[in-house]
Amino acid sequence: MIILPDKTDIGRRLDIFVAEEGGVTRSFAAKLIESKNVLVNGKSSNKKYTLRENDVVELDIPEPVEYEVAAEDIPLDIVYEDGSVIVINKPSGMVVHPAAGNYTGTLVNALLYHCKDSLSGINGVVRPGIVHRIDKDTSGLLVVAKNDASHLFLAEQLKTHDVSRVYHAIVIGNIKEDTGTVDAPIGRNPHDRKKMAVIRGEGTARDAVTHFRVLERYGRYTYIELELETGRTHQIRVHMASIGHPLVGDEVYGGGGTDFEKKNAKLLCGQCLHAKRLSFTHPDTREQVSFECPLPDYFETVLDKFRNMN
Repeated sequence: MIILPDKTDIGRRLDIFVAEEGGVTRSFAAKLIESKNVLVNGKSSNKKYTLRENDVVELDIPEPVEYEVAAEDIPLDIVYEDGSVIVINKPSGMVVHPAAGNYTGTLVNALLYHCKDSLSGINGVVRPGIVHRIDKDTSGLLVVAKNDASHLFLAEQLKTHDVSRVYHAIVIGNIKEDTGTVDAPIGRNPHDRKKMAVIRGEGTARDAVTHFRVLERYGRYTYIELELETGRTHQIRVHMASIGHPLVGDEVYGGGGTDFEKKNAKLLCGQCLHAKRLSFTHPDTREQVSFECPLPDYFETVLDKFRNMN
């Protein structure tokens, strides 16, 4: 896959960058670089190379021998589609692309069936067309590229933070401010590589900025709208937890323990987080396009329960 480092990555060592972006260990990242599975501007490099402005990093993580991603007839909620892009309203519980433990039933399996060969090949056979991701238990909008030119154009917009992504979430606790911003770097949790964390003073952390606005208050819970200025892994979940307001249902980052969550465990589909609006410049027309999708039924039910409690 092609990764376009942003301004916060300039000066970082290549092995650290590859480990972070690829979700692998530093030692494995070094092996990938040594075996020429990592190219910088089309050329092999070494692990101590420091990233520069406008570098293009190509990362190829080898898949198991004879591994293929199967096309599966899985229904898709298609918000928009043309010859270059397809915008999907992903349901909570669906993984975006195959990985260890999730080789079937993913969004990619469904896209391969729907789009056939009309998907960008930049990110290889496991992640065709995938420009950005949202977590398994997060619902909502994401855009998929149907050819390489569109993929590169969208990736550049993500790099320069020109893609607008607006989320709705329910958090634990009463947020007193009507609006606010969380500006805190995010990196791999040094004690648990499956989790992210706010990390200050560490070279592996990357700048992360989240803006939020209160929509409704329910005493011990708050319904908010959030806009990402950056797009780090688990950014909203980590940022809100870091200021003492973890997302309802998010057991990984501090949610799940309230009486409401325990009583409604079967209703909650992981964290209450929905990617509601998405805007970007279309790769063909060069015009701004915007899309919006409604909250999922379970999310609306949770909101109704809170409203009826007050």
